[in-house]
Amino acid sequence: MNRNLEKAIRVAKKGGIIIFPTDTAFGIGCKIDSPASIERLFKIRNRSSQKAVPVLASSIKMVEEYALQIDPATRRLMKKYWPGGVTIILKCKKEKIPLLARGGGDTIGIRIPGNRTALLLIRKVGVPILAPSANFSGGKTPFRASDINIKLARLVDFFLAGRCKMKEASTVIDVTKKPWKVLRQGAVRLGNSD
Repeated sequence: MNRNLEKAIRVAKKGGIIIFPTDTAFGIGCKIDSPASIERLFKIRNRSSQKAVPVLASSIKMVEEYALQIDPATRRLMKKYWPGGVTIILKCKKEKIPLLARGGGDTIGIRIPGNRTALLLIRKVGVPILAPSANFSGGKTPFRASDINIKLARLVDFFLAGRCKMKEASTVIDVTKKPWKVLRQGAVRLGNSD
């Protein structure tokens, strides 16, 4: 493991805010179990407290700790598309996820990224990491390190360089409704009946 990744892990474990590469885009995030860090993340990005943020996990087992229940069809979806560019919206265990992270609701948008650096980071931190794209709310999604606003980079505790191979936002599918609903077509093309 390289020194920069080790530092990113240390900073995130302490509740710091980091910018890091995923398979789709650069994310800006913090660990899910630190309400103070989540509040700071929202302030840095100027994000509305009514908007939930996407979350990254390192395994289905980790997802299970935060999701209410995962039916067999959803589990098949996870096995088919994870690790990868599909975010799945699930009913969540509200007591385990700070209100701000879920935008005041009872669901969570979560995925396992197909990026070794991001996976190692999450695994070593030990809990899911919030990972909206590394921009000010409403700004351009950064697919390369050079796309990141220097003002934003100065507000975080650590910037972990790297590459995003997909260079497209994740596809978002809501499985809390039947039939499932694709909310955003992104890196992976899905049909509503996938």
